[in-house]
Amino acid sequence: MILSSTQVNHAADADRIADIKSKRWILIFSFMLSAYILFARLGGLPLISPDEGRNAEVAREMSQSHSWLVPTYDGLTYLDKPAFYFKTIALSFSLFGESEGTARLSSACFGFLLLVVTFLFCQRVYDQRTAILAMLIVATTPLYIAFSRFVIFDMTLAFFVCSTIFACYLAEECEEKQRNRWYLIGALSAGIATLIKGPVGFIVPTLVIAVFYGVEGRLGAMKRVFALRNWAIFLAIVLPWFVGLSLLRPDFPYYGIMRESLARFTTSEFRRTAPFYFYAPIIAGTFFAWSLLLPESIAAAWKVRKRWSRADRLFVVWAIVVVLFFSVSQSKLPGYILTAVLALGVLTARVFAEAMDNNSGKAARIVRHGTIPLLLLSIIAALLFGLIAFKPELLESRLQFKHESFDVFIPTFLPMAITFGIVALLAASALWTRNTRLVFAAFMSLPLLFLSANFNVLALYAQTRSSRDLAEQISATLPPSTELACMECLPSGLPFYLKRLVTVLSIDGKELSSNYVEFTLNSGKPWPDGIVPVAQWPNWFATRTHPVYVLADRSHLELLKLLAGQRGVKIVELGFDYWAALVPKP
Repeated sequence: MILSSTQVNHAADADRIADIKSKRWILIFSFMLSAYILFARLGGLPLISPDEGRNAEVAREMSQSHSWLVPTYDGLTYLDKPAFYFKTIALSFSLFGESEGTARLSSACFGFLLLVVTFLFCQRVYDQRTAILAMLIVATTPLYIAFSRFVIFDMTLAFFVCSTIFACYLAEECEEKQRNRWYLIGALSAGIATLIKGPVGFIVPTLVIAVFYGVEGRLGAMKRVFALRNWAIFLAIVLPWFVGLSLLRPDFPYYGIMRESLARFTTSEFRRTAPFYFYAPIIAGTFFAWSLLLPESIAAAWKVRKRWSRADRLFVVWAIVVVLFFSVSQSKLPGYILTAVLALGVLTARVFAEAMDNNSGKAARIVRHGTIPLLLLSIIAALLFGLIAFKPELLESRLQFKHESFDVFIPTFLPMAITFGIVALLAASALWTRNTRLVFAAFMSLPLLFLSANFNVLALYAQTRSSRDLAEQISATLPPSTELACMECLPSGLPFYLKRLVTVLSIDGKELSSNYVEFTLNSGKPWPDGIVPVAQWPNWFATRTHPVYVLADRSHLELLKLLAGQRGVKIVELGFDYWAALVPKP
């Protein structure tokens, strides 16, 4: 049968339409899947100490006091970080009420927006397939998932840092008028990033762009980066906050610049030191399972480095500069390299995109080789969790767990065994069929299954790191008009869950986990209301005109017994390693 040219054209048109519809549905599904990863059961976990409970309470107090410039924590001035991020959470509280989910909504929204921005950038400099793969890889990275679902600054900071870098890159791709617009967007983003976490908000993108232009042999472009109009935008955002806060708190310029920024980077004073190689295992763990592809991908990419595109060089420089910068720093935390993990995610997407284009090429062999350790690790984990599920006494006796602590986790081991079994089956099928898309599904499956079938594991872990249950116990026995005091302790999130301030009896203020509070207490000035020197607690109790409900942990139980004995009251065990006594007014 011979088809006419008209029929052939109609068939070709139908194929093109079907292809467009298929790509459209893949795109919609990818965005929906990314949204599910970041937003599903956002309020399903209690606030985890130390950061979540503290940050949520700072935002709660801000929403009630409307003090948008000077944040407070438990009623005490809290200048460890600028106020912008707290404002976003306070806005969520105002719109949707105070809960764990609304406290995390800001991080989740900025996490999703960063995926959108990354997709749009990669679609522009690469193609739509690479953009979709980059979005899905980044969205299923453990570090990205965690910081999109925690009440913490890093994801909001990452959005504006990445936006600054993207804008500066695109500026040099455009003509004069558009170039100026992109640089203004970069200056705007850098200014807001500074309002989120201080100088690091502009230092990191500036370093990345400067090194990138150096590698490109275009250092002259830095003159355009630092054009007066860009400085004007940046300073118009940052200066009102800095000057206004400095007028209200004259000690802030010294603390913010010398202590919180310079001393944090150059000294071990903040107790976050780690070896120079700290981020190597962090990347291996927090970029898992995609990190299994990195060793061979890096070696193969270096051999063909002359074929790298300009965008490829940007992401390579980006990842290296961020990791090296924070490796040199004396203060190290996993979240500091969040933007480097995004850059690695885009580069990994490049490998998968090439593998899908050529199933017999070098990239396809790399992703299949990376599937082998994923298969082996999944089999081992499935067998191990399965054995524990049916014979929990083996692990209990070996690790010498308290039986009651271990007991609650037993039901979670079988779902975890099944999860790793599914990942192993996908990996084995991918290797058997040599199907690159199935390899991609195997790598994606682990975080997706943990967020769905194994969510209870995360919930049980969060309960061990939260004060929500303790707050419920206290609420049941605490009269509304009674003052609550914590003896050399302050369970993270307790003020948030109780919706009230707590008086802290302390030696140095460390219980508030605030460097600024410790800084002010050591300044020699009188201590502010809300925190009482332990040595003065007998005199302080004598001044109370109302009952005081005193809370103490195990390490200060003897001091609580002394106080209770002097006042002739009983001590109540609340559980969770806390005890309390209701002390009547003198």
